Amino acid sequence: MTTYYQEGSWGVWNSVAAIVPGAYVEAVADAGGTPLLLPPVGTDPGVLELVDGLIVIGGVDVDPQFYGAERHELTSSQPSRDEHDLALTRAALERGLPLFAICRGAQILNVALGGTLIQHLPDVNENAAQYQPEPGRYGRVAFRTEPGSRCRELLGARAESPCYHHQALDEVAEGLVVTARAEDGTIEAVETTTGGWALGVQFHPEENRKDPRLFEGFVVVAHHHARGRTPSGGPAGALHREDTCTP
Repeated sequence: MTTYYQEGSWGVWNSVAAIVPGAYVEAVADAGGTPLLLPPVGTDPGVLELVDGLIVIGGVDVDPQFYGAERHELTSSQPSRDEHDLALTRAALERGLPLFAICRGAQILNVALGGTLIQHLPDVNENAAQYQPEPGRYGRVAFRTEPGSRCRELLGARAESPCYHHQALDEVAEGLVVTARAEDGTIEAVETTTGGWALGVQFHPEENRKDPRLFEGFVVVAHHHARGRTPSGGPAGALHREDTCTP
């Protein structure tokens, strides 16, 4: 999984560090996977040959230079991290590697394929405060999934999740299809229409500790990929703890 790369602290030290919130790591491990961190330094897409799946985690805004837009005054970005995440996302798609893109990751997925973003949802949606109620506090979003989608297979027709974002997908890239929306129309999930298994979600399933279904589904697909099979991307009922994989 990708990581942050910014100031952090541990013990008596305070310095720049590769950071991943523990909820992501625990979600992968609880689903039967082995987490491996890929910080945005020394980027080499060839490293994907060593793993069974890729998770692109959340974080700061995607820099608008990568989708040809002018910067909004509230956009905060880290272009070096964008370059890393975009390179790994494109490489995963080219290889047919299972890809689970979360929040910022879903935006990276869309931009990687030529889509665009809404840089500040409150500019176009009067209800957007629900998605980022205040700094450091998750909102909660309810959404509907599309029949026949990976989201529908894993979550059913309706679901809800913690969320934290002020941006969202705007023009959806060719090769992606919207498979979940909130009641106000905000895109909550996109999936690839061809190639390998790829799912991008705008919400934060790693914070939904009582609902591990998306992580379980992803780990099952990664497990099958590791064995050289092409899975349907369904639920995780057949996976045993001893059958681990490395996202």
